Amino acid sequence: MTGRMKGTPRSPRMDESGVTVLADRTLESLLSEARPDIAGILDGVMTGRELSPPDALTLFGAEGPDLQAVLKTADELRRAKNGDVVTFVIVRNINFTNICYTGCKFCGFAKRKDDPEAEFLTLDEIARRAEEARQRGATEVCIQGGLFPNIAGTYYRDILTAIKTRVPDIHIHAFSPFEIKYGSERMGIPAREFLIMLKDHGLGTIPGTAAEILDVEIRQQLTRNKLTAEEWISIVKTAHGLGIRSTSTMMYGHIDGPEHWVGHLNTLREIQKETGGFTEFVPLGFIHWDAPLYYAGGARPGPTRDENLKVHAIARIFLNGWIDNVQVSWVKLGPRLAQYVLKNGGANDFGGTLMNETISRSAGAPHGEEVTPLEMCRMIRAIGRTPARRNTLYDILERYDDHDPPDIPPLVPRTPDQERQLAAVNNGF
Repeated sequence: MTGRMKGTPRSPRMDESGVTVLADRTLESLLSEARPDIAGILDGVMTGRELSPPDALTLFGAEGPDLQAVLKTADELRRAKNGDVVTFVIVRNINFTNICYTGCKFCGFAKRKDDPEAEFLTLDEIARRAEEARQRGATEVCIQGGLFPNIAGTYYRDILTAIKTRVPDIHIHAFSPFEIKYGSERMGIPAREFLIMLKDHGLGTIPGTAAEILDVEIRQQLTRNKLTAEEWISIVKTAHGLGIRSTSTMMYGHIDGPEHWVGHLNTLREIQKETGGFTEFVPLGFIHWDAPLYYAGGARPGPTRDENLKVHAIARIFLNGWIDNVQVSWVKLGPRLAQYVLKNGGANDFGGTLMNETISRSAGAPHGEEVTPLEMCRMIRAIGRTPARRNTLYDILERYDDHDPPDIPPLVPRTPDQERQLAAVNNGF
């Protein structure tokens, strides 16, 4: 008798970069090779059971065939919810200042006022960049900055006014909960009143950044708890209650672990059950290269490859039925791993073209500042999916079934290594 004995895990097929290929395996076959407890959890999920925090923690311990079963389950849920369309948004990041004295230990972006690399953009320059983005096809600008010590709280309102005066039809996705806390305190008004003012002047949605890990002990070490988890939750809920939707994020792979990830995901799910205001979940792997926390010996060098896979896949399973969109950050993962997670790990959105990227690059991320719309389409097609351009709220604006977006050069020139990275991802897996 030849062939594989029943119940013996077969060796997974690997692509040229050493990443397991799951497309040729059925969920049933993978569950038959998984541990009984993990197979039972995943089978329950597929029959409509909500994943509990203890079961999610069990899934984070999956390795080998068990991890393959977790990934395949996430991918099946993705297919049922989103089909085989992978979306992206044409957006420009505008970081209006990197001057910040908050002292977050994971941040390589912040500069002192007298630093040669310190930057504070004028309102005219912010509006000019927004207009240039619109001319390049953007439907959104994402505005965030450091907490500049001399800024007036009204400056956040003035940014919105400057952009809307120059580019009235662009969606403004701006100001983290930390910035909203800071701006409201600078004006001496409650966060709710501050948000109403911003909405009246053109704010569309807010980024759910500054969440990091919603755990008191972890936040105390990362940011000295200057924005508490309770404050982040309160500001997000307040925004949602005013009709201002937000993304949700989690920064992982530093001093945290699976128990913190599960707690964080559970908090996001409970918020979503109450408000329905999150548009997507965006896992953000810690970029360690130039982060002060890493250099001080206080953090590990970012998440492992398997941790990246687990966070995206288990997020899809845990948030199933509540947050339908799981985004990859190509800036954090790199284009190749981002493709893999989209193909096999439960994600359905490639994120933004960005045009400019400062925060991850300042921490040492090597993957560049922009992926053009045409490059997005090529990478999505290379994994056998259909590319589609969306807006901030995930309305599909254009499917690229049989045509391409215009071929435009990146706004910022790339290094030869960045060009090689993008050229290597057009062949699929």
